[in-house]
Amino acid sequence: MPDPCWLCTATHGARHHGRWVCGTCGWRAGDVIDPDLPRPTIEVVYYLRYDNRIKIGTTTNPRHRLATLWHDELLAFERGGRNVEQHRHDQFSHLREGGEWFTATPELLAHTLEVAAGRDPWNTYLRWLSDALHALT
Repeated sequence: MPDPCWLCTATHGARHHGRWVCGTCGWRAGDVIDPDLPRPTIEVVYYLRYDNRIKIGTTTNPRHRLATLWHDELLAFERGGRNVEQHRHDQFSHLREGGEWFTATPELLAHTLEVAAGRDPWNTYLRWLSDALHALT
């Protein structure tokens, strides 16, 4: 790409229909956002590992939320809010250690790998944000 991506600052991309598109988040080079428009809300369920436990929580501001939590590793983001989070809590209730923390068993780790689908969680989030911002333009 001729310049770093406006949204995620990545420098790799590809030409698509004559325009550069970021290879990380999918933002089209040259597109700008009207600063008067409200930022889109992206609800995510996050999976954080700390030692041998995994926290399943939800947020609309992942950078801020994760900065407040002790964790060793961000395993995945899953699109959705409280309803998806509650479903995952029910699904893995047999592993619950307390609150939103669950034992990091092979079953739960396999689920996080499936949700992540081999992608970096932050890049996944940026792709969702890019799609939501394009919907505003």
